[in-house]
Amino acid sequence: MSNQLTKKEEIYSRIFDIESSLHNVQDVDVLLEIILTEARKVVSADAGSIYVAEGDRLSIRYSQNDSLKKNLPRGQKLPYTFFSFPIDSKTISGYVALTGSMVNEPNVYEIDEVKPYTFGKETDKMTGYKTVSNLTIPLNAPNGTLLGVLQMLNALDENGNIREFSADDETYLKHFAYNAGIALERSYLTRAMIMRMIKISEMRDPKETGAHANRVASYSVEIYDRYAFHKNVPEAERIKYRDSLRVASMLHDVGKVSIPDSILKKNGRLTDEEFSLMKTHTWKGAALFKPIMSFVDEIAVEIALRHHENWDGSGYPGFINKETGEAERLDYSTHKNQGLKGEEIPLSARIVSIADVYDALSSNRIYKEAWKEEDVLNEIRACSGTKFDPELVEYFFEALPNIQAIKNLFTE
Repeated sequence: MSNQLTKKEEIYSRIFDIESSLHNVQDVDVLLEIILTEARKVVSADAGSIYVAEGDRLSIRYSQNDSLKKNLPRGQKLPYTFFSFPIDSKTISGYVALTGSMVNEPNVYEIDEVKPYTFGKETDKMTGYKTVSNLTIPLNAPNGTLLGVLQMLNALDENGNIREFSADDETYLKHFAYNAGIALERSYLTRAMIMRMIKISEMRDPKETGAHANRVASYSVEIYDRYAFHKNVPEAERIKYRDSLRVASMLHDVGKVSIPDSILKKNGRLTDEEFSLMKTHTWKGAALFKPIMSFVDEIAVEIALRHHENWDGSGYPGFINKETGEAERLDYSTHKNQGLKGEEIPLSARIVSIADVYDALSSNRIYKEAWKEEDVLNEIRACSGTKFDPELVEYFFEALPNIQAIKNLFTE
């Protein structure tokens, strides 16, 4: 009995530590992924999914499966699959969202016929994975508003065999889900404020849409994840950086609010004078995040100021007075300000540069149609070592399947 109590104490201690760390995460998508990962650890689940409530539908955001992941190259993530379905009683997740109750099914292939929901076997057939036990719980804000659904699959015993989710697992997950809901509500408020800032930019510049900002931010995190894997970045540092990177990269072009409409909305090539004025959006955007009060502010300044720098030093704004924008290091061969080069450019800006160009070329604009995917990828590859950090280009291509899936999620 004492050993069992000790085990419970260890689990509750772990839950407390996890909950404390959740409140330090600011971005919704990063937080959702962490919630799923940590919830699975709490109840020893082999797999799981997390859904977000969007009106009268549930949309899957992340799914994880340790058994299927073992078949992938080391460090590679499962491809993203995005879909949505109605909140009704036909599915387990829909039923949980509709009723606000927890569901614990010991075997999803033997659900009692009197219950309103069934288990969809299509995913198991497609992946070759056998789902058995299922523990699903709603994620609610403190005021009771449904935020999403957390679904745990296939609890494992100490020998790695599938077992039923226990009454203790239910208690652990209820406690975890309550505090996860609090953290999630706060991150939604942060996201809402960011989206309002982007909406202001969109009123000025039709290219700066919420979908564009979300795509660039999501692509950037995928590229960073590959970088962090190859560089053996410690987990705590990786979580902190990717969270700040995602928030800050959404605001990479916020400085364009300072640019006149005659330039932002011009349907054609800018004159040299107009382009010089357009370049000021970098340092003017960076100024919006000063004084620096947090790591997010620090990354936001880097990205806003430096995401148009080029690996070979041909980008802008280069070495400038960050308060006035005045050139501080002229290249006498070109009579232009010298750009930052190579690793002089912050990592965050080098990542966002690739993500931003990929999205810009892949999207329709008032002055151009979207490029074909093959042409976009060829251009990214051609710019390796000149415009882009060649190492990060390789990581971009490693992450490409997930990047392409994300592109289909955040449509205009």
